[in-house]
Amino acid sequence: MTVITSLVYRYRWKIRYMYYMTKGKYSYQKISPDDDDGEYSYDAFISYSDDDRSFVLKDCIEKLEKEENFRLCIHQREFMPGQYITVNITNCIHTSRTTVCLITRKFLESYYCMFEFNMARMESIYSRNGKTILFLVFYEQILPKELPLVMLELVQKESYIEYPNDEQGNVVFWEKIKVTLRTNVWA
Repeated sequence: MTVITSLVYRYRWKIRYMYYMTKGKYSYQKISPDDDDGEYSYDAFISYSDDDRSFVLKDCIEKLEKEENFRLCIHQREFMPGQYITVNITNCIHTSRTTVCLITRKFLESYYCMFEFNMARMESIYSRNGKTILFLVFYEQILPKELPLVMLELVQKESYIEYPNDEQGNVVFWEKIKVTLRTNVWA
């Protein structure tokens, strides 16, 4: 019994991911990482805490959708009413080329934000042949010891970007975000 329990615990995110992908309308379709724009409904799914809503709805939409014509998946306008939140999340991640996580302490405390982060990790591994689709944006200063281990490992292996609090830094920040979304590689 302990062996089964430890296996379930070890593969809990994979099990959840596969469950929600089969429960959703996409029935665990694989999307090849080499597919072009036609395969994805969105350029990016934006994962964020509700406390950061104004930044997403004002700044991200202005800079990325209106100025650059990126198609952003934002849960407040894209989630289908009547569907389970978890199914909406997995469907949105699956139909987006990239998942941008806006990391704050509130993000780390939110069950659904961490669910989105982990489902995007599983999407990278099991549906995109290991290609990283996660793009981490640290919206506030967070010490490494405050990060969950899986996120810390990702930060140590992959690039991320920190949001600056000055005008010159903002120009560079938005340019890096745009380049990353255009190329779907770490800038």
